[in-house]
Amino acid sequence: MTTPLSIRVIRDEHQALRAMLDSLRLMLRRQRDQGSTPRFDVIRAMLFYIDEFPERLHHRKESELLFPLIRQHSDAAADILARLDRDHAAGERAIRDLERALLAWEMIGESRRIDFETALDRYLDFYAAHMRLEEEVVLPLAQQVLGEADWRTLDAAFAENRDPLTGHAPSHEYEQLFSRIVRTAPAPIGLGGD
Repeated sequence: MTTPLSIRVIRDEHQALRAMLDSLRLMLRRQRDQGSTPRFDVIRAMLFYIDEFPERLHHRKESELLFPLIRQHSDAAADILARLDRDHAAGERAIRDLERALLAWEMIGESRRIDFETALDRYLDFYAAHMRLEEEVVLPLAQQVLGEADWRTLDAAFAENRDPLTGHAPSHEYEQLFSRIVRTAPAPIGLGGD
């Protein structure tokens, strides 16, 4: 069986998120090592991307489409799927907490840097474990238990709003955001040297 489009989309979007988070970590490390002023505008844009795409679009497709279909065909991963749904809700709160910690750092100053970096490290660890569980347990199970009609439904839904960082053109409303990120963020996401 060829890999369904929806599974390829999930993996591509996970890779884009990993790259965004790696770039964010790299940019912060470089700025700290160089003693330069953080690019709060770029960090905000990157966090906004995470809030808009992985948190609001990617996770919804998993929690509202993929997970229920798996549950219809198998109870083998019921506890794991429940955990992942809780992770999705926690991820939305965590990104808002990160955005607030960034604002505190920007407004109050260097004394708040450690709070932001600690929150970011927690988020990175949380997300790495979350994506690993989806890729190593849920996606293989889905390939085992879902039928052709299920995959057609999923593939159509996952094709509707593809992440621009996976090589798809952003919608008009997001063009400026993605242009800013690509111009200013460090590799592997962007062209900037921050």
